[in-house]
Amino acid sequence: MKINTVNKNFRVLGLMSGTSLDGVDVALIETDGADHVAPLGFSCAIYPDCLRQNLRACFGLRTATDELSAAEREMTLFHAEAVKAFLDARGLTPSSIDLIGFHGQTITHDPAIGFTWQLGDGALLARELGIDVVYDFRTQDVAAGGEGAPLIPVYHYARARASQLKRPVAILNIGGVSNVTWIDGGVEDILAFDCGPGNALIDDLILKHTGERFDRDGALALQGTIHEDVLARWMDHPFFTAPPPKSLDRGAWDVSTISNFPLGDAAATLTEFTVRAVVQAATHFPAPAREWYVCGGGRHNRAIMEGLRASLGAPVEPVDTLGWNGDALEAEGFAYMAVLSRLGKPISFPRTTRVKVPMTGGRFSAAKD
Repeated sequence: MKINTVNKNFRVLGLMSGTSLDGVDVALIETDGADHVAPLGFSCAIYPDCLRQNLRACFGLRTATDELSAAEREMTLFHAEAVKAFLDARGLTPSSIDLIGFHGQTITHDPAIGFTWQLGDGALLARELGIDVVYDFRTQDVAAGGEGAPLIPVYHYARARASQLKRPVAILNIGGVSNVTWIDGGVEDILAFDCGPGNALIDDLILKHTGERFDRDGALALQGTIHEDVLARWMDHPFFTAPPPKSLDRGAWDVSTISNFPLGDAAATLTEFTVRAVVQAATHFPAPAREWYVCGGGRHNRAIMEGLRASLGAPVEPVDTLGWNGDALEAEGFAYMAVLSRLGKPISFPRTTRVKVPMTGGRFSAAKD
């Protein structure tokens, strides 16, 4: 059911939990679902180790289990508590929020067989918070033959248009998986696709060997030696030469080859894998990007950023130089898409997810259901 209103500004929360399993990003924006977007606040609630482990155990599952159902409930309630803390810290009440865009947690993404699964009980979240919720954004696109990802390009376009960026421009998101939005022309001219690995493989390596959640500042990678023979084999994967749009799962790569490498070498090789995947992605652009702007956790990794600057042949800067919050962008995007969903507007397009026609998405759960 669409919202029966015209030219209304909505106060919307976006909730994002990426495949890196860092935690829940909470972002508040005001938007009309068109050109007006005003970020109003952001916070991040870090997952406790036990919840992170429970969610990690669900990766790759395709059927429900008792453990999965318990993890979904635990995760949804954690999202609810993150929202309550966000509102309390700002003196806001649920009645001041029109809607929530709830991404959930992707555990399996295999669009080649028409399957994607984001854990997240939208009805439970709506009841807990007393706020209407839009969730399950990807399933409709995949069911219609699309990739179901990336979805954030429609928001990248809105922000790039408002900032009047030089075009063509590339907005690169480096989360667990990296994806890029190439913008030149109107919204249906956007080209967007997953590039390859982002932070997930690096984070998994660091967690396993040090107990830390990520390679801070890329320090380990900068000390290590890149193994070019291994990289060449990884880059020979057919995903990289396949034409976009395209998407992939965080578990698409078997990197067991580096299991016996010194930690610095393993980090350096995985980090360079992320860089090379982006460089290869750029070969699919209709025209070179004049500038690149990077969001997501990867922009904090000095080894990644230095590698991109050395390889892309164009300026590469964090989106923060535009006055955008590079940590909040995805959560803001799902807030924006929640409004698009309620207005019946498209969130995915033939050149972003390979869906045949522009289409909306998401399921709606009212607070009183």
